[in-house]
Amino acid sequence: MQKTSSFKNTLVCFLFLLASTLQAQSFDFVVDHSSLVVTDADKSAEFYATILKLKEIPHPDLSPGFRWFQIHKNTQLHLIQKDSIVFSKDKSIHLCLATSNLDTVIAHLKKNGIPYYDWPGNKNTISNRTDGVQQIYIQDPDDYWIEINTAAHHRD
Repeated sequence: MQKTSSFKNTLVCFLFLLASTLQAQSFDFVVDHSSLVVTDADKSAEFYATILKLKEIPHPDLSPGFRWFQIHKNTQLHLIQKDSIVFSKDKSIHLCLATSNLDTVIAHLKKNGIPYYDWPGNKNTISNRTDGVQQIYIQDPDDYWIEINTAAHHRD
């Protein structure tokens, strides 16, 4: 009798876990876009096109003060020009881009006079995370932080 009860308990737990897993996977989110408020859309667009080599894509309304870029597949970055906005530009709030060519990115940054930093803030230094991912941080013309790392799980 105990074997049957134990089996039933195990089966109920398994079915509960299976249902929870299936329910947890019912959404298939992907990142559509991130937006940044900038003081000069043209200056910022030049940075994202030249320094980060993002492809500019048209804004559907061709509205002035909006510049859109493709990051990867259908993920986009939207730059929105505003006269002023009060916002603390803390490194913990950042856009993150992954690459398999960090050395090439760093050489490109150096060639263009763009300093990079590790997480603690040491100039021209790479952070090595405990999971083996390397990362650097740069700032755009509006002082937003951008992390560039070698995380492979996002590059499919």
